[in-house]
Amino acid sequence: MMADMEITVSTTKKRQVIDITDLLSRQLSGDGIAHVFIKHTTAAVAIADMDPGTDADYLAAIEKLTPQLKWRHPHQPEHFPDHLWSFILGASLSLPFKNSDFDLGAWQRIVLVELDGPRQRHLILSQLPTV
Repeated sequence: MMADMEITVSTTKKRQVIDITDLLSRQLSGDGIAHVFIKHTTAAVAIADMDPGTDADYLAAIEKLTPQLKWRHPHQPEHFPDHLWSFILGASLSLPFKNSDFDLGAWQRIVLVELDGPRQRHLILSQLPTV
């Protein structure tokens, strides 16, 4: 049986990277696969190293990689890069968990990447337990 839960995260800046590993981990039970999905087109979820300063490095790098084009996005064309970055980074992750905790590598953290905040962001956490 799969259990689904909606989790809300309030962001505080236009762009930021927020470590949500512990927030999500507190919802896990047993062993299985967790699926995390963010219900937005200007935010993303990813696996990241969160050493001090890397959050700012990630954001600076994606801004630097984005060409300056005349975007055709029908409302607020200047905010199209927020959609582009969400598209590239992705809206979901599937992750193993054991003993009610994510089975991640030593430096891996689950992050919410805010690209057009501040806002309330909604994530769906689904758990598929192993038999």
